[in-house]
Amino acid sequence: MKNKRVRVRFAPSPTGPLHMGGVRTALYNYLFAKKNNGDFLLRIEDTDQSRYVEGSEKYIVDSLRWCGISPDEGVGVNNSITDSGPHSPYRQSKRKDIYRPYVEKLIRSGHAYMAFDTPEELSEIRDKSKKAGNPNWQYNSITRASMKNSLTLSAEDVNNKLLSKTPYVVRVKMPHGVEIKFHDEVRGWVSVNSVNVDDKVLMKGDGLPTYHLANVVDDHLMEISHVIRGEEWLPSAPLHVILYDYFQWERPIFAHLPLLLRPDGNGKLSKRDGDKLGFPVFPLNWSHPETKETASGYKEFGFYPEGFVNMLAFLGWNPGTNQEIFSLEELVSSFNLQKVSKAGARFDYDKARWFNQQQLRIRDESLLIDEFVNSIKLKYGISIQNEWAKKALYLFMDRAEFMNQIVTDCYYLFEDPVDYDSKMVEKKWSLNAQLWLKDLAHIFSKTSYSSDEIEASFKNYLNSNSLKFSELGPVLRLAIAGKTQGPSIFTVMELIGKDISEIRINNAITTLN
Repeated sequence: MKNKRVRVRFAPSPTGPLHMGGVRTALYNYLFAKKNNGDFLLRIEDTDQSRYVEGSEKYIVDSLRWCGISPDEGVGVNNSITDSGPHSPYRQSKRKDIYRPYVEKLIRSGHAYMAFDTPEELSEIRDKSKKAGNPNWQYNSITRASMKNSLTLSAEDVNNKLLSKTPYVVRVKMPHGVEIKFHDEVRGWVSVNSVNVDDKVLMKGDGLPTYHLANVVDDHLMEISHVIRGEEWLPSAPLHVILYDYFQWERPIFAHLPLLLRPDGNGKLSKRDGDKLGFPVFPLNWSHPETKETASGYKEFGFYPEGFVNMLAFLGWNPGTNQEIFSLEELVSSFNLQKVSKAGARFDYDKARWFNQQQLRIRDESLLIDEFVNSIKLKYGISIQNEWAKKALYLFMDRAEFMNQIVTDCYYLFEDPVDYDSKMVEKKWSLNAQLWLKDLAHIFSKTSYSSDEIEASFKNYLNSNSLKFSELGPVLRLAIAGKTQGPSIFTVMELIGKDISEIRINNAITTLN
């Protein structure tokens, strides 16, 4: 394996929107491949057609593309949902004929068998077992001897059932009492006794393989060197290891990633948690084609893909340095599996917003200005010049975490106040305040209406009339913006200009009198 080319795959099922945990798995696979000059494949594991959801494949491809995670091979190459590469097709439902010979090989070698038990019979056995105090009945190396399968039936009975097309599944024949050991790059050595692993179904009655068989066969045929996947697949790993051994194939190197946990650390992060606490758990917006159930995405919340990816990378991995802000290229350079944690990674939405804020601050200025100009046009229907946009953008960016937050917060650059902060009106507004504002409007009109001159005139007026900033500053801001919190009101006045500033002051005096 040391001299083997690094090839990894991300193999999601198209059963709905791609959870951010799945995106993180794809990201770690991508980073590992690129770090080692290897290949990153995207394979669609759609053997369970009963759970297939229309549009899911496109959603997966679009999500990875938004994140900058581009497959070298498989589905989604060159931003297309068609597949491309030497091992095509990369959708398991299109590879049905590939798996049958491998199932037959396992049966011939005695490592798999046909099971004719009906779903009703299996359900009845489980119910009886549950009533007898054993709620976890398994079809395994002990119970299979009493079941209806090719190990217990005569060759004549089996042949008759096949001739009459009696439905059956193919199950793996797990060894009894064998210690199954493998090394995991994240968890170290893993050892499981085979009595704890049941005889999983490898091929269903419809002739399609289950995940267990298909992923092992495909990983072998596609020359996958490292299987990097979520912790939820760790219980299946002993079965997959056994299948590699049964086929006498070289095992890939396994790495099982930690779960993404709720903010309180109690359990796996789910859509319900996001809905309850007000954050997305999917990269893009999603609408189910049949149920019309919707889900919010990070993109539509206003996250930059760089911020989203940076945040995801740190959910289970740490570079071992104080650096937290990484470009995708820097993540590639720094990533290794040995620094992935075994423990579940607790999701922190405040930290996620912080990552996006850092990306906002380091973003290329020309890109920022273009985004701001386009967003203002879209939201307010107003076209603004780049120089004006630059000043407005940086005026509101200090505390912002998202571009859409800036666009919303700066509304009073484009709209006259309709409502005024009632608490501050009650606290600060007075007959004197009106007189002071009239004086100020007259004084300001004689300036060039630059922020510096407006501020200097304001301070001179305070000094001349023995006033405190707290007496007049909030009043001026109320008149101009309708609120008393925000960036420099003098720069705001420069941006909206003398005419609009005077109109707003007069409107406030009239409205609040």
